[in-house]
Amino acid sequence: MANRNTHVWKHTTDDGEKREVRAEKFGKRWRLQARLKGEEHWTYYDTPELADLIELRRLLWNKYQRKHLAWEDIAAIDQLIQDRGGSVEEES
Repeated sequence: MANRNTHVWKHTTDDGEKREVRAEKFGKRWRLQARLKGEEHWTYYDTPELADLIELRRLLWNKYQRKHLAWEDIAAIDQLIQDRGGSVEEES
């Protein structure tokens, strides 16, 4: 189902609801979508939530460390995070 350019994670919201997020890279553009458990349709984000971008960066960093991902993907997400007013912590 998921390909090399699709990254999926789940988390529990502050309200206790389960939320699934999917990030997909098509060409050089990232697209994020999410839905709560039980929802039939995905919500697509033109401007992704900063928390989702930070979690995506964490996932991508782990894949990059295992040499499953190119640095340009990390750099692109770093730029999106900075564009949203966030900062990027360098991993060690």
